Amino acid sequence: MASWIAVPRVRRLSFVDAFLWAFRLVVLLVVVWGTVGTLRLGRYTAEQWMDFFVFGLAQGGIYALIALGYTMVYGILRMINFAHGEVFMSGAYTTYFVAASLAASGFLNRHPFLSLLLLLVVAAGVSLGVAVLVERVAYRPLRRAPRLVPLITAIGASFFLQYAVRGLYGSGFKAYPEFQIFRGELQVLGVGILRTQAVVLVSAAILMFALYQFVMRTKVGKAMRAVSEDKDAAALMGIDVDRIIVLTFAIGGAAAGAAGVLYALVFKQVHFFMGFVPGIKAFTSAVLGGIGNIPGAMLGGVFLGVLESVGPALFLDGLGIAAPYQLKDVIAFTMLVMVLIFRPQGILGERLAGKRA
Repeated sequence: MASWIAVPRVRRLSFVDAFLWAFRLVVLLVVVWGTVGTLRLGRYTAEQWMDFFVFGLAQGGIYALIALGYTMVYGILRMINFAHGEVFMSGAYTTYFVAASLAASGFLNRHPFLSLLLLLVVAAGVSLGVAVLVERVAYRPLRRAPRLVPLITAIGASFFLQYAVRGLYGSGFKAYPEFQIFRGELQVLGVGILRTQAVVLVSAAILMFALYQFVMRTKVGKAMRAVSEDKDAAALMGIDVDRIIVLTFAIGGAAAGAAGVLYALVFKQVHFFMGFVPGIKAFTSAVLGGIGNIPGAMLGGVFLGVLESVGPALFLDGLGIAAPYQLKDVIAFTMLVMVLIFRPQGILGERLAGKRA
């Protein structure tokens, strides 16, 4: 009898696979070549690199707070709320008028910490209300609709909020009042950190920790996780699914509103279109960390913020590019493309079954 030996089949490398591997290799070579070139030039001191890093942490904390709204809504409804950037914008822009009134009366600088807390509460409240309204009007009637319909509705809601705010508040840029107490630097372990960045870092860390504890430790948080696993089974167990969905939008909106005030502290101005780019960056952060994963959104936001701050100088200056910081968005979106191609589940995400994906 002839003996048969099983020979494993070799999967043929398609043209698309070859192109994607070549793309990844080119990006890797550019990063390595640029990094080596930048370090050889020695244009930046250790203090400047630390400034880049600290600014990236502060920026990443803002991205992470916004990303929490994306990842929580996706975890519950399996949809991307592309109006979330405008939820962020509406809280920050509305709170500008409160900040301007406090500054005009002198209360802002007489009681800076109380004023900051008040601004955070107002922004969170406004964004919470807008997020709940969008859920009730735009998303709830389409909950059983095909997947593409809520996506188109989210884009429409985004444009509606942009131009509604433009009509109410005007199309000009508004300069946020400056806290005198937050001017200058703090020395932390011999490293100079801008006071505004320190405030943003501490505030973002506290808010993210509080939200994580709420989701992981409270009964409402457990109900949210149950609904994210299986809405029908959660309803059979007595959980009010509609209430949990509204709470999810509310919490995500409140976090985005607070992030809007922190954004204004760092970048000093607001306008009706300010939610678009941070919203896309926050979505990138959520995908990078693992969409639907709360710690992943936090990690992705911080990682993207640091990469966007350090990357232009580190990767591009050594290539002879005259204004590398103008390409920071290219770095961020290249990262999004790389993640979507090679690890679509993100850093901490899990591969979803076909029913949940």
